[in-house]
Amino acid sequence: MSNIIYLNGTFINEEEACISPNDRGFLFADGVYEVAKYYNGKAFRLFDHQERLTRSLKEIGIKWNTSELETIFTRLINQNSKQNKHAGIYLQVTRGTANRVHYFPDGIAPTVYAYAFDLPSFFQKLENGTKVIINDDIRWQRCDIKSVSLLPNTMLFNQAHQSGAGECILVRDGWVTEATHSSVFCVKNGVVITRPLSNLILPGITRKVILEICVKNNIPFEERLFTPEELFEIDEVFIAGTGSEICPVIQIEDRKIADGKPGKVTRMLQKLFFELT
Repeated sequence: MSNIIYLNGTFINEEEACISPNDRGFLFADGVYEVAKYYNGKAFRLFDHQERLTRSLKEIGIKWNTSELETIFTRLINQNSKQNKHAGIYLQVTRGTANRVHYFPDGIAPTVYAYAFDLPSFFQKLENGTKVIINDDIRWQRCDIKSVSLLPNTMLFNQAHQSGAGECILVRDGWVTEATHSSVFCVKNGVVITRPLSNLILPGITRKVILEICVKNNIPFEERLFTPEELFEIDEVFIAGTGSEICPVIQIEDRKIADGKPGKVTRMLQKLFFELT
């Protein structure tokens, strides 16, 4: 059965989709994207994804009205029979099609593409935890924009994949930033710690939810810088994201975190998170 996708205002079979080779997303990675998750047909924090997309579009000067986001996403979920599944929606907006010039051309319509896909929870990793590696953060200086230009992320994640790890934690100027497609958290003496928002990390939706959970449940937390060396002296480490949800990290490179098992605070946050979803 063919997937139904959304492309520039129409819902069509995937095989019918056609995008110009002069699309600036193809030529320059000139675009942004979002990934939202649906739990049994219900969107999780869709407004936050819409708000972040609106900001990303504004930051790079692409004009597209995000007001129809929920309608588009709901129709994709329904037409692809994913109402009773854990599913994701990928949406990409590029500047559009024009002659290849290095400035932003005027008067072109953006290319808007979206599709639905299965996005189950990775229960084995959620239960048992995952191994990660550490590497230099080689990305650009505007990681707060959810850009489709993900070559550095994929290069780094591929290294993790080839070494049998589930993620790669990134370090810039001696400080942990985030991972290739996850936020990074650690726990010391019951205090949840994560890096403050800046241009060097993505404002993660799951990150935001976790801090809201901490406030609501009187779990102490700090937004501060921390070094990769601190991760080996910490009680717990976990990664968080739309796909990762809240995933314990039990090993970094060849060294175990604490006793090599998911920690109590991570377990508590998982429980409270899945009560929301």
